[in-house]
Amino acid sequence: MTSEFQRKIVDHARLLEIVRDTRAAGKTVVQCHGCFDIVHPGHIRYLEFARQQGDVLIVSLTGDLDVSKGDNRPYIPQEFRAENLAAIMFVDVVHINASPTAQQLLEEVRPDVYVKGREYEGSSDPGFLSEKSAVESYGGRIIYSSGEIVFSSTELIGRMPRGGDAQVHRLKSFCHTHEVSMASLEALIRRFSELHVLVVGDLILDRYVMCDAIGMASEAPMISLAHRDERTYVGGAAIVARHIAALGAHAFLLSSAAGSQDATTRLVQDVLSKEGVESHLIDARPAIVEKTRFLAEDSKLFKLDRARRLPLDSVAERRAAVILEQQSKVADAVIFCDFGYGMITGSLLHRVLPTLRQNVRILTADVSGGRAHLLSFRNVDLLCPTEREARAMLNDYDSGLSTIAWQVLRETQARHIFITLEKRGMLVFERRSQDRDSPEWSERLKSELLPAFTDHATDQLGCGDALLAVSTLALSAGASLAQSAYLGNAAAAIEAGMPGNVPVDDAQLRKWFHARRELSSTNERANLRTGMLVPSGDGTGSTSGPPSLPAGGPSLLPERDKARYKPEPAVTGIQGVSATAAQS
Repeated sequence: MTSEFQRKIVDHARLLEIVRDTRAAGKTVVQCHGCFDIVHPGHIRYLEFARQQGDVLIVSLTGDLDVSKGDNRPYIPQEFRAENLAAIMFVDVVHINASPTAQQLLEEVRPDVYVKGREYEGSSDPGFLSEKSAVESYGGRIIYSSGEIVFSSTELIGRMPRGGDAQVHRLKSFCHTHEVSMASLEALIRRFSELHVLVVGDLILDRYVMCDAIGMASEAPMISLAHRDERTYVGGAAIVARHIAALGAHAFLLSSAAGSQDATTRLVQDVLSKEGVESHLIDARPAIVEKTRFLAEDSKLFKLDRARRLPLDSVAERRAAVILEQQSKVADAVIFCDFGYGMITGSLLHRVLPTLRQNVRILTADVSGGRAHLLSFRNVDLLCPTEREARAMLNDYDSGLSTIAWQVLRETQARHIFITLEKRGMLVFERRSQDRDSPEWSERLKSELLPAFTDHATDQLGCGDALLAVSTLALSAGASLAQSAYLGNAAAAIEAGMPGNVPVDDAQLRKWFHARRELSSTNERANLRTGMLVPSGDGTGSTSGPPSLPAGGPSLLPERDKARYKPEPAVTGIQGVSATAAQS
């Protein structure tokens, strides 16, 4: 039995018959074309807008064999995609197109109006140009409108529950396609010790005040807290350098602080020195930026920032430029960490980026906060903003993420971009050609979705820093973009499982790899049909017993949690600075 909406799905002959009848009745024809893998609110707005442009809306969709959006795409077979579209009230006709583009179909249907998303405006994609030429050849109109698209199919897929066969097999396919294996990852990690990495950016102290909620205060409707413990972690650009050192590479940190006479600055230098981070802290601030988070149980209640933006003056900027140019002669990579507090200025980037680009093979950057300079990092190899940061820099909260990524790369002329989606993972965008003189340099981007590798985050602070540090090391060690994304995503997952802002080391990475089903041996892969990923731990899948000990040992944990962790051997260095010591 065929339902009413299924009657909208027609073959080629019936489609042309409908078009002839529509024209004979003096009505206008509007056509849309696409993959429509998962129909989301953005598609609804787009199709509703298209329907308003004429009398009959025809939606043609790309058949399964011609979808070229990455492995395991489309997620939804063409028959069901067609049914999803036909079920929409304002779609009149649905047709599955047996061709990679809509060019031939457009020449036959000859719609009065062809509606495409705004991301196609100005596009030089050959497939779209052939469609555009077909419509314009008979005097048809092309309207570019995404109907204020906010979502994308890729984003929606990222929100689906993780675990299960689809998730596991998708990761297996990703690893197989991009040669992500235990052997390849191990080889990359071994090369980390040969690398020299220069880290530039704002130094931040991340202070945690652990409290007990004891009730409501009597004098006003506010929560009453009892102070229990506190810890201060050396973060900002410093945690990126600490990740680099913990993974075996040589790290050099260039930042600004309060001068060698300041007690807190001396303690920070001591932490960095003990962890193997060489540093130069320019005396350019009255105090180091401090961010204090108040926690009760497992919840962060609020954050208090003691921070002022103090851009480097001309003398400090010249000094920073000299140090950067000197260090770049031996650096394999430079990482910029712009938190918007003044260490990185537009004039400093204008002064040093050409020299760094000439001397250093890998340049990467990340930003945080409204005063950072994402679009000032020109010609770098990798940018790692969050979705929110990328949209804010462009002041674009409507376009799809593919459009956002393309606009950022167009503005910066950067090679690649990872856009992180918080709990949903991240999108990896890559140019179709790395040759700047090739037409494909400016074409639509290739993209891959990597889901978050953890279902539960103990603390999300520092996950982006871990991603940036490890992805940069991987690229410097010769990894492909996909391999570097996988490694960085793994480091972010490990960081999310640890309280505080502490570095990830190579032992933790190796332990994590051995617990991943998509990296398991051939015999172990037979168990993939269970659809479960082995959680971090002993590699057996057991979740009993205490969680893994953070790299800094129990001294970093709240007093009541220390007993839950078993000491592990070979724990070296310190991860945080005691708040009470810092104030002495």
